Amino acid sequence: MTLRALQEFVKRSVEPSADRCGMCAQPAGDDHSHVVNLETRQLVCTCRPCYLLFTQRGAARGKLRAVPERYRVASRFRLDDAAWERLQIPVRTAFFFRNSLAGKFVAFYPSPAGATESLLGLDAWRDVHDANPVLATLEPDVEALLVHGGRGSGRFQCFLVPIDACYELVGRVRRSWRGFDGGDEAWRDIDDFFAALRERSEEVGEAAAP
Repeated sequence: MTLRALQEFVKRSVEPSADRCGMCAQPAGDDHSHVVNLETRQLVCTCRPCYLLFTQRGAARGKLRAVPERYRVASRFRLDDAAWERLQIPVRTAFFFRNSLAGKFVAFYPSPAGATESLLGLDAWRDVHDANPVLATLEPDVEALLVHGGRGSGRFQCFLVPIDACYELVGRVRRSWRGFDGGDEAWRDIDDFFAALRERSEEVGEAAAP
């Protein structure tokens, strides 16, 4: 497909729906893929043919990127309570990804209001980044480090996941959270999410290549 044809294709994009491709409006299927608009941060549901158009860097002049489909768990990730306190994130679940437009890593955590940004202290994040070379394997904008401390847990679970998995978690929290502490239903939903995530994830070493 030529650049001009691709531009015309993108111009014909439609609003995504639960069962339609956000690019061509054809049925997307229940287990569909996603593309990220880097300027708006919008996730666009896509059918498989449209998704494949954006798997190459530079497609749509770099404005749209396909979300990878690999799930990894980093059991040897170096992160303890002291490091988490230095990050100054008010909850024990958050995700981090490199925003290529901003030129830096950013942090968000799920809340009843949606994804809430937390400002990262430069020195605190540098310490975490330098201690974990595996972070260099994350694809900017479309993959994230997802960290979960759980309730009453002294150890963090660390995953390298597609960015849409993070927003799935945000959606679950927003739908089910009740009151100050969330309630049992919300925590069961969160626990189920991370149990399923671990089951589908492959173990990754400290400095694994992409």
